[in-house]
Amino acid sequence: MARAKSAYVCAECGASALQWFGSCPSCGAAGTLSETSVEKPSAHRYAAEGAKPVLLDALEASESERMSTGIAEFDRALGGGLVGGQVALLGGDPGIGKSTLLLQTLHAVSSSVAALYISGEESAEQVALRARRLALSGGGVRLLAETQLERIVATLEGARPRIAVVDSIQTLWSETLQSAPGSVAQVRECAAQLTRLAKRSGCALVFIGHVTKEGAIAGPRVLEHIVDTVLYFEGDPHSSFRLVRAVKNRFGAVNELGVFAMTEKGLRGVSNPSALFLSQHPRAVSGSCVLATLEGTRPLLVEIQALVDSAHAPNPRRLSVGLEQNRLAMLLAVLHRHAGVATWEQDVFVNAVGGMRIAEPAADLAVTLAVVSSLTDRPIAEKVAVFGEIGLAGEVRPAPRGQERLREAAKLGFTKAIIPRANQPKAKISGLDVLPVERVDQAVQLLRNL
Repeated sequence: MARAKSAYVCAECGASALQWFGSCPSCGAAGTLSETSVEKPSAHRYAAEGAKPVLLDALEASESERMSTGIAEFDRALGGGLVGGQVALLGGDPGIGKSTLLLQTLHAVSSSVAALYISGEESAEQVALRARRLALSGGGVRLLAETQLERIVATLEGARPRIAVVDSIQTLWSETLQSAPGSVAQVRECAAQLTRLAKRSGCALVFIGHVTKEGAIAGPRVLEHIVDTVLYFEGDPHSSFRLVRAVKNRFGAVNELGVFAMTEKGLRGVSNPSALFLSQHPRAVSGSCVLATLEGTRPLLVEIQALVDSAHAPNPRRLSVGLEQNRLAMLLAVLHRHAGVATWEQDVFVNAVGGMRIAEPAADLAVTLAVVSSLTDRPIAEKVAVFGEIGLAGEVRPAPRGQERLREAAKLGFTKAIIPRANQPKAKISGLDVLPVERVDQAVQLLRNL
């Protein structure tokens, strides 16, 4: 088989060169040239017939049929299940459970559809041992231990599975390139070819991807643009709970969250995840506030803990875990300016219980009240849920989908909710007393009167 020609493309400006240079000849960026394959141009390159556009209103669009993975929490993260021709990328730290989850998924669906597991990191015997430990027997999962792209493509075209898993995309290599497996060129070329095959055949394809020290998918950034869905496996390695978060999904909503518990028999979905993120205290403690947050379409109750202590250094510390640190500094300034609560001589530590990562600004009010509670050493009353965004002018701004947050709080037995006035429900929610506020100083005063 003749080797395809290759070129070296700059990751910054996109310029190409016939040989490798230490810096790009076009933009001068250092170390940005990577090898990629190029197709030989057709003899009638400039005489090709143009494609004919169609009228958008003339197209008959229909919802794609979804295939359930057999695991409800994984279906939720995917937006309802897999779609034929969909290409998903699952990334996470080593040992967090990526291979375990996808092996369980293939076993669950293998009784109804053809499923293929392609292992590039482990031998067939190692995968069989894992399946035995997970008590996965009686299924029809087919296994292929291979890393060469051309052989994998031929197997997929011959076996024609409905769902296939590639573990992992960084181990594959194509004979059209001379670079080593795992390089930028190999990862990009292998992912592009497999994606074209999935779209052509209608096979749902799931890649397992390595992550960098920063937690991002390793390899070229274009890899996330090629696939339809990007999922991240999150969780504390010292905890048994795992989170699967969708950060990109062409077939569903982003930021959907699936919650799992790691057991001896593999990963099991958690039907009531709010219970994971709420600590059980024997009595009320200061610095603890329950936040009604939203992850995708799922409302969750998460405990926010704050610790305010006297600073023992000239520069007080501001540390947050699971929350944005710069936003914490902003909230402390707003708290001083508009509520008269100063923390310039105290260290402030804020934590989201259970390893949860909260990015939405609706957590502002809960963080602020937790800081005030710790500073004054006055516990917040039990069964009180809080949400709301705080602006620099001290106003408490509304949060999206407040009704769903309140219903989730009422379902779990909460009796009071401190919320923005704009989120006040028109109809009373059974068992829940709503306390609306407009400014941060009103929330602080209300906290003292609870």
